[in-house]
Amino acid sequence: MQHIDLIIIGGGPIGIACGLEAKKKGIDYLIIEKGPIVNSLFNYPMNMQFFSSSEKLEIDEIPFISKEAKPKRNEALEYYRRIVTSNQLNINLFEKVLSVEKETGNFKIKTEKETYTSQYVVVATGFYDIANTIEVPGEDLSKVAHYYKDPHFYSMQKLAVIGASNSAVDAALECYRKGADVTMIVRGPEIGPRVKYWVKPDIENRIDEGSVKAFFNTTVKEIKDDSLVLNTHEGEKTIENDYVLALTGYKPNFNFLKKMGIQLSEDGKFYPQYNEETMETNVKDLYLAGVICGGMDTHLWFIENSRVHAKMILSDIESKVKK
Repeated sequence: MQHIDLIIIGGGPIGIACGLEAKKKGIDYLIIEKGPIVNSLFNYPMNMQFFSSSEKLEIDEIPFISKEAKPKRNEALEYYRRIVTSNQLNINLFEKVLSVEKETGNFKIKTEKETYTSQYVVVATGFYDIANTIEVPGEDLSKVAHYYKDPHFYSMQKLAVIGASNSAVDAALECYRKGADVTMIVRGPEIGPRVKYWVKPDIENRIDEGSVKAFFNTTVKEIKDDSLVLNTHEGEKTIENDYVLALTGYKPNFNFLKKMGIQLSEDGKFYPQYNEETMETNVKDLYLAGVICGGMDTHLWFIENSRVHAKMILSDIESKVKK
């Protein structure tokens, strides 16, 4: 059983930032990531462009140079990968953490490959791993996906995109431009207000001209092999369909947090309990960093406003180490 002073769970931008800060402070650390470097970003759509400009995605004041003001997925992968490799960060990839238990002052961390003990743990696992399902018959069919990667697959197919956020709008536009027959299914009366400002007029214009069909104030009642049954404001309607992209958002792994003893709010938002000055949870020496701090409100924390968590956490750990 290997002992490491600090275990950082999650090798995304904020987990990497925590590793950089630990290295600067001379604290023994290990980042454990269940997939490749910045796994969540790797699983973003191939052509995804960030809402934020490149300087707001920088960590540890390391310059992020991109071709456009707002970088694309491949540029972000290159940036964060170079940070990990050039700084020789201590990171284990493709190693999933199974459990974290507090035992006699230390944490016991079990992964698919190893068991560790640690004095301090930082959870920076983001929110992209668990999709918000729509809970309708047929959602488990192979034609249904909750993640979108490449529009080429849907060319010449009747594609339904469920949702009206950035991911849904990007997928609808890209697939339409690659030759898919796209229909958007939107629960509310309009495209989401937080959709990227340079994209929102594009999708609205495509809907207005009929290039992309849209059902507003509509939910899916059932998904069938060759069709969708919809609940519209005009009553039940069935449309032909080959594939479904249910892009209705994602959520953190709350069960993972609860099993560690972290208290969550009971208002349906599941806000985790933590000290806003140190990011330490109600479990002593267990910290949260990044998007996961927002519970179901996954829009509260981003790379750009949670970069500060790394310094806050490591400053607190350093003060404990020096005692």
